[in-house]
Amino acid sequence: MEGVRWAFRCGSWAPSKTEWTFAARCVQQEEKDRIGQFVFARDAKYAMAGRLLIRKLVCEKMGLPWDGFRLERTERGKPYLPQTPSSTNWSFNVSHQGDFAVLAAEARRPVGTDVMKTTRPGSSSVQEFFRIMNRQFTELEWTRIQAAESDWERLHCFYRHWALKESFIKAIGTGLGFDLQRVEFHITPTQMREGQVYRQTQMYLDDEKEEDWAFEESLLDKDHHVAVALGKSEACSYRENSGKVCEAPPLLFTLLSFSDLVSQATPLLVEDSTYWEEFQKKKEAPLRQSELKLF
Repeated sequence: MEGVRWAFRCGSWAPSKTEWTFAARCVQQEEKDRIGQFVFARDAKYAMAGRLLIRKLVCEKMGLPWDGFRLERTERGKPYLPQTPSSTNWSFNVSHQGDFAVLAAEARRPVGTDVMKTTRPGSSSVQEFFRIMNRQFTELEWTRIQAAESDWERLHCFYRHWALKESFIKAIGTGLGFDLQRVEFHITPTQMREGQVYRQTQMYLDDEKEEDWAFEESLLDKDHHVAVALGKSEACSYRENSGKVCEAPPLLFTLLSFSDLVSQATPLLVEDSTYWEEFQKKKEAPLRQSELKLF
C-alpha cells in the first residue's frame, strides 16, 4: 500500500471567517480549545492544519468517516488513533515549521518526518549559533556543515542535518532523552533540487551503519527541507530481476489547498462566532525569534 506525503502552506494561508470557523467545527472540542490558546496566529494555523491533515489521512486511507473516530494523545503529546481493524497497519507523523505543515504516513512501518526552513539566527552570528548547538552533532557532521562555501549554505546544511535527526527521533518516539550524537548522518548528494526525492543518505547509530532505516529528503521550496525517516517494513516492497528486495519508489510531497484539507470533512461541533473574533486579535508571529525548533 502506497504511503502518503502531504504538505500545506500555512505561511501564506490567511483564512477567511468562513474557512476558520468551518475548520474549528471539524476538529474535536479539546483540540479546538487547545488551538485557541495559542498566542500567535501562526502557531494556531500550524496546529489546525496538523489536525486536519491527520483526519484527512484517517478518512482517505483507513476508510473511517470524519465523524466516526476520536484522536487521542500519548503521554508525550503525540496524536494517535486508538486501534481499530483499519488503523493498526498505519503509522503517521506531522511536523510544522517555517511556512509549512507536513504529514508522512506509511502502512506497516515506522515513520517520522520533520520540516525545517533555512533562516539566519535571530540574535547571534552564524558561528555563535553553531557554537551553542555544538553538542547536537558529531565531529564528522560539523566538518560537513563548516565545509560549505558561505554562511547561508552552512545554515542550509545545518538544518538539513537537524531535520534528519529529528525525523528519526520522532519515528522511534524517544523525545528529549535521546543523545543526538549517537546518530550520525552521511548525507548524499551535497546539493538537492526541487521536485526530486533523494534516498541516498545513510545513518550510523553508535558508529554502526543502520541497514533497517531509510531516509527520504526533498525540498518543498528553495528554503524548506523535509526529511522522512522510514523504519523496517513488515512487508516486502518489490524485487528486482536479480531477486534483490528493494524499497518502493520514494514519494514527493503533494501540496494541498485548504479545500483539499477539508474535502471529506464533516462538522463535529456547532459554529462558534467568537472563535473567529479571538483569532483575529492574534498577532501573526513574534517580531524576533530563531526559527530553530527544539524538541
